Amino acid sequence: MTSAAPVVKPGRKRDHTRDPEILDAALEVLAETGYDCMTIDQVAARAKAGKATLYRRWSSKAELVIDAVGCLKKDTFDSLPDTGTLRGDLLAMIRPPTMADAQKKIRIMSGVVSMLEKSPELADALRAAMVEPRATANRTLLRRAIDRGEIRADCNVEMLSQVSASMVFYRTMILRQPVDRDFLLSIVDEVLLPAVRKTDTEVTGG
Repeated sequence: MTSAAPVVKPGRKRDHTRDPEILDAALEVLAETGYDCMTIDQVAARAKAGKATLYRRWSSKAELVIDAVGCLKKDTFDSLPDTGTLRGDLLAMIRPPTMADAQKKIRIMSGVVSMLEKSPELADALRAAMVEPRATANRTLLRRAIDRGEIRADCNVEMLSQVSASMVFYRTMILRQPVDRDFLLSIVDEVLLPAVRKTDTEVTGG
């Protein structure tokens, strides 16, 4: 008589309820230490979780960072301002919480620079979480201004939508200077608006 096959008990189901806390902790450590100096132990301690818990969920530091960046709270910009002018819309986008969030994102981005060449998927996650939401909002505001005849129809919307983020990154990462409201106003008034302003001929219709 053939003996019955042993009953295999299912493994314990992984608990993902703490994932958001762990990912937030990973972003905090990443922003403070950079990728090279960041350790799983540091993240576990910050999240008040066991190191084994992290390794059951992520097999390496790289996987943890990619997930953390991918889940980074995005600027959704669900309700864009509509003041009737491009300048008014751009100024309405300058809010203290948005500025603080941008600074944090730049610190995170600087923390993973050393990893970008080795991990193309991280570059994709960074672009989707940190760059594209703001660029998409800027494109919308610029195209709206074109539609109402306020700015030049032939302006380079794609390039201009990324100017502010590029200048903020340079000021923070290269110059090591803070980004305040006056600096953001100068981008709007001295860079963006002059770049899209109609010529005298276009204004008069001549």
